[in-house]
Amino acid sequence: MSSLNKGVSKVEVTLKWNPSRLGEPDHDLDLVAATFAAGDPTGKPVYLVHFGSRSPDGTITLNRDSRTGQGFGTDEEMTLELDRLNASFARVVVGVAIQQRDRRRTFADIATPEIRFAEGYTELLEYAFADVQDSTAATVAECVRAPSGAWEFRPSVQGFDADPAHFASVMGTR
Repeated sequence: MSSLNKGVSKVEVTLKWNPSRLGEPDHDLDLVAATFAAGDPTGKPVYLVHFGSRSPDGTITLNRDSRTGQGFGTDEEMTLELDRLNASFARVVVGVAIQQRDRRRTFADIATPEIRFAEGYTELLEYAFADVQDSTAATVAECVRAPSGAWEFRPSVQGFDADPAHFASVMGTR
């Protein structure tokens, strides 16, 4: 790398929320990461990481996947090893989708949802979905490869009214 700016290299993403009230159906939020090719950084994702999966090359991993929000600490965790991601990728978008099993739910229906991005001990972003209360899914941040090859972290909040399948197809649009 010829630049003095090293950029971000390994980003930890954590998502937490409180469980639904007793007697109500569980709330299930899902972290989703979409990778985009250098030749088409806003087109169709090359692949998605979600629901307990990992990228084909192991650079993006969903380490924890909760269906209820129960337990202490974080409910979902994802690791983005951007420094290991092939040079053919130029953009990674991270978002959250709410499962819509028995009825429509928005972020306003979820008790204290919060997502956090960090690199080591450096917090990059903490967000509580206040700007997208009426949405069923949202992109929160993106990592973009600069011309120098370094990865830049950019908060990029955009709400969607989409089920998880449709969200996956539109989450990288601008």
